[in-house]
Amino acid sequence: MVTKRKKLKGTVQKIIKPLSPSEPERAQIDIQGAENLYREIRIDNEVVDDKGEKVRLKEGAEVDVIVEADSSATMKKPA
Repeated sequence: MVTKRKKLKGTVQKIIKPLSPSEPERAQIDIQGAENLYREIRIDNEVVDDKGEKVRLKEGAEVDVIVEADSSATMKKPA
């Protein structure tokens, strides 16, 4: 399977505590270069380190946001 990808830079703007203990903590990430209305995303604040352990992002952390798609889901950009 061949994939296409684009890497964007982002910064963790804030950590959002859950309203209920059963809900996950969220990380709000500001994506550099995105349109203003679509600049922020929120994800569960849980990532896996290189040893396979679950860790959390810190406020202010610089992150990479990767958009990845199978080649069958892409087409050539017109000239």
